[in-house]
Amino acid sequence: MTNQLSLAPLISGFSLGAGLIIAIGSQNAFVLRQGLKREYVFTVSTTCFLCDAVLIALGAGGFGTLVAASPLLMGITLWGGAAFLFAYGIRSFHSAIRPGVLEADADGSTFGSLGRVILTTLAISLLNPHVYLDTVLLLGSLAGQYSGQSRFLFALGAMVASCVWFYGTGYGARLLAPLFRRPVAWRILDVLVGFTMWGIAINLVWKKLAAGFSG
Repeated sequence: MTNQLSLAPLISGFSLGAGLIIAIGSQNAFVLRQGLKREYVFTVSTTCFLCDAVLIALGAGGFGTLVAASPLLMGITLWGGAAFLFAYGIRSFHSAIRPGVLEADADGSTFGSLGRVILTTLAISLLNPHVYLDTVLLLGSLAGQYSGQSRFLFALGAMVASCVWFYGTGYGARLLAPLFRRPVAWRILDVLVGFTMWGIAINLVWKKLAAGFSG
């Protein structure tokens, strides 16, 4: 009975982490597309996971309170993230109308180099304020309800959920490869990714403007 109770924070962290990560967002859309293209899947999945793991650790360690208390930091992250997501949305729409990038088994990388892929993944992972709200602030505040080993297990559970999701999405996307041998499927995916990026960017800006008007 004691062992089962000691695992409660781990299970709670895993469940909450999975619930936050599974929601459609810029990271998931990017990982899915890279998985379908079979380009740098391990690198992209690992980068996303490590970013999440570091942010979760910072949140569980109490850094969330510091971030929330800095309007300047939150403002820079919000506007920078919105600009990046909007630009990436344009890139996705452009990809949808270029036949050359609609091959599921293309040999060349769309991004051209490993370094560029890593930078793009880092930007998508870290320039989205929702990532900080979910991992650093929300998970951090809930982790604060635990202490000692229980807090560690809660954070570990959230990290495990992130690991399972990103690697599962990256490599599991290959199961959809037959569908995406058709150019129209790539066009639809790119359009959906573009609207997803724009939707997140507009939502961020709208909330910021609405908060400013109400204030």
